[in-house]
Amino acid sequence: MLHFLNKQNRTVVVVLSALGLLVLPLLLQSQGNAWVRIADTALLYVLLALGLNIVVGYAGLLDLGYVAFYAIGAYMFALLASPHLTDNFEWIAALFPQGLHMPLWLVIPAGAVIAGVFGILLGAPTLKLRGDYLAIVTLGFGEIIRVFLNNLDQPVNLTNGPKGISQIDPIHFWGLNLGRPLELAEYEISSVTLYYYLFLALVIASVVICHRLELSRIGRAWMAIREDEIAAKAMGINTRNLKLLAFGMGATFGGVSGAMFAAFQQFVSPESFSLMESVMIVAMVVLGGIGHLPGVILGAVLLSALPEVLRYVAGPLQAMTDGRLDSAILRQLLIALAMIIVMLMRPRGLWPAPEHGRSLARKGMAGGNAQAASTAAVK
Repeated sequence: MLHFLNKQNRTVVVVLSALGLLVLPLLLQSQGNAWVRIADTALLYVLLALGLNIVVGYAGLLDLGYVAFYAIGAYMFALLASPHLTDNFEWIAALFPQGLHMPLWLVIPAGAVIAGVFGILLGAPTLKLRGDYLAIVTLGFGEIIRVFLNNLDQPVNLTNGPKGISQIDPIHFWGLNLGRPLELAEYEISSVTLYYYLFLALVIASVVICHRLELSRIGRAWMAIREDEIAAKAMGINTRNLKLLAFGMGATFGGVSGAMFAAFQQFVSPESFSLMESVMIVAMVVLGGIGHLPGVILGAVLLSALPEVLRYVAGPLQAMTDGRLDSAILRQLLIALAMIIVMLMRPRGLWPAPEHGRSLARKGMAGGNAQAASTAAVK
């Protein structure tokens, strides 16, 4: 079936998929904005998973602190598009008497650059670390960023501490304010639907960038480092620079996604960037298929939408037990069971890269042929 979709009718599939993605929010909007908001959140997680896939899937570097770049991008936008800085710093209020209201064309590059710089700063001291040690260092980096955001309200109030930053401007460009519904004739397109189209455009651009990176010399060098770093270094690959590039490139996706999250929610606080968020993003990449773009997208959509869908399952189950089970805990239990079952039945992910299956098949055939040859020789 996948061969049929990928080779013979690719144009038809692409056109139908594009139409479906364009019409989807309009159909969901008729059922309530809550469903469109779930789709918006899923697209943000797809953007995060694509960025982490560069680090984990292509370069083979286990990063458990990826949510830090998400937080950096979110707070960057919150500070540049809210009255927080002008209310707490008189010299900034004097420079911007009308307040800070950054446009979209400045927000996205700023989020990418700032998060990319922090990604390189994280990668620099971890160049000689691998496996579990690298995971522990990146995990600590993510927690350090969260703790800093939680405590940088004294003596200088930069992040407003655990209270978070509110009154964040929505995205606006070319006279279009995504924070307000758009009237077309007699049809109203809600704000969350407008954000859906913006996030979809960013995801499509990210998929194109990731696909071109995968096929480029840089992508092949990353995969060589992932398979065997010593052999890659012996072949003349500059593993140091390429690792830093992987951390920086992956972080840019997290920064852009964080900026979009802040504009969408119009509020950010440190509790939105906990360790569990990093674990969930890693789970999306692993569950979908490490290093395979369609699999990563599938894993991100499933794990971001599944908790919301299971709300409708956990409620009746709680009622069956006369309220003895907390619905939130029950929902987490159902998610964990679903993930365990999937990983037991599909250990390489729901949609692994095709070459992985072919290489295993070749190994199996080679092993079978060798066994048959040895048996014939014994006879």
